[in-house]
Amino acid sequence: MAELPEPEPQHNRAGTTEQARMAITLGSVRASLEEQPSANAIRATARRWIAAITAAAEDVIAERRHP
Repeated sequence: MAELPEPEPQHNRAGTTEQARMAITLGSVRASLEEQPSANAIRATARRWIAAITAAAEDVIAERRHP
């Protein structure tokens, strides 16, 4: 299993919460990838996850620019 990136040096609840959220989310993504029947299907699913995350980021950015 891929290791999570090391968090910035934080010793507070927000850092711990973010790390926990990342672990749960990455576990869900990995489970989705493991369900795929072939290498090509795994890659296609990964690309869909990447696109969905990028779209969500763009939505958040747009919401912050135009509250």
